[in-house]
Amino acid sequence: MATLSPSELSILLIEPSDTQRKIITSRLSQEGISNIQTASTLAQATTIISRHQPDLVASAMHFEDGTALELLNTLKQNPAFCDIQFMLVSSECRREQLEIYRQSGVVAILPKPFSSEHLGKALNATIDLLSHDELDLDHFDVHNIRVLVVDDSKMARNIIRRTITNLGLKLITEANDGAEAIALMQDNMYDLVITDYNMPNADGLALTQFIRNHSQQSHIPILMVSSEANDTHLSNVSQAGVNALCDKPFEPQLVKQLLYSLLDS
Repeated sequence: MATLSPSELSILLIEPSDTQRKIITSRLSQEGISNIQTASTLAQATTIISRHQPDLVASAMHFEDGTALELLNTLKQNPAFCDIQFMLVSSECRREQLEIYRQSGVVAILPKPFSSEHLGKALNATIDLLSHDELDLDHFDVHNIRVLVVDDSKMARNIIRRTITNLGLKLITEANDGAEAIALMQDNMYDLVITDYNMPNADGLALTQFIRNHSQQSHIPILMVSSEANDTHLSNVSQAGVNALCDKPFEPQLVKQLLYSLLDS
């Protein structure tokens, strides 16, 4: 399969600082990217996007006319723009400020200043989300694998769905939280569960405990996708029987490797 290269990406950089725009543009150019448009406000960015849809928006967090989250929500809720990938570039390091972006389906969160490795991973994740590279499994026809995706964020479910659809997984059922997932599993059979950790009604730990201890699908592989940084919580879900853990925002190549491990072992 022909794969996109970074040089083929079109990027819209939204940054209020002239100095930062020049620095980030230079870093993108060093990665071989030449198709770069820039904006200093959300209004300018919206105008550019309406005229020419980029592959990736790389955005600072705060602007004189709003926040990156407002633009991200607008793009994700518009069918014409929902496939545009979004990368946050920010010096913000407070977990509570970044959590909503993780839950909203950003492809990456780059710190300021960021390294070439950080940028390379983010660009590769974007390319993976724009490409189709089906899993080639020895023991399964990937098109027949039944997946249950559980997350209380619709935008997070959308990016998970897009990632695994690009890998050839087509039979996808969605649940808003662990309680809905438990109800679905009582009446339906699945081959793989991909679940968030933090959810209302029943979280990822409760769902995992139900699957392992009370369901007829106790051996089903479980991939947990979470931004949860609490070591105690992660230890609990590991002990409960999660097969693999993956951060938000996750890298599609890592997801691919994890799925190979879970489904082809």
